[in-house]
Amino acid sequence: MPEERSGPRIGRFHLITDTVIQRRYSHAELAAMAIDGGADTIQYRSKSGDIRAMIAEASSVRELCARRGVTFVVNDRIDLCLAVGADGVHLGLEDMEIATARRILGPEMIIGGTIRNREHLAEAVAAGADYVGLGPIFGTSSKQLALEPLGLDVVRDVCAVAMIPVIGIAGITPGNAASVVEAGAYGVALIGAVCAAADVAAAASAVSRMVAGAIARR
Repeated sequence: MPEERSGPRIGRFHLITDTVIQRRYSHAELAAMAIDGGADTIQYRSKSGDIRAMIAEASSVRELCARRGVTFVVNDRIDLCLAVGADGVHLGLEDMEIATARRILGPEMIIGGTIRNREHLAEAVAAGADYVGLGPIFGTSSKQLALEPLGLDVVRDVCAVAMIPVIGIAGITPGNAASVVEAGAYGVALIGAVCAAADVAAAASAVSRMVAGAIARR
């Protein structure tokens, strides 16, 4: 089973905010609605733009998360993570190396890393990751990925040896979130199925119920 850590908690339901696949809501508005629906970790994700604007956006999300008692993580950017006082950062396979980020951020801040298989998991653990995001589990339109979906068999294979939380990502929906947790994942991360939903809070609530039910059945 994944080990518990001190400091900010690693949640079961990560909502990754996005204002590219939808433009109705700001990052903070998406975060607020997702938290209302049960998200316990918010990840700010913005791939381009003026850094000052990004700091303002991320700061508003951090303040919301602090008020609501929800963990706040920044995607990719160590500088932005430090600038806004986030709880941690999530790093992709082409981002700064986890070990380097750990030296910069210290022992208390959360660091997550993207993985595809057991080998990546072992590397992330050795480098000091607190959790990993495993994916793409299913096909997704939220990110451009030249990869075949890993499927639930890879979730089972990786989670069988994982000593830190494994968060399933990509193509997760209210309809399949439970299957990912039942396959062994600690939790799930979503973008499009919540951010682009007609009712963001309702979609988040459906995911939260599915995840909680799957954890109870394990």
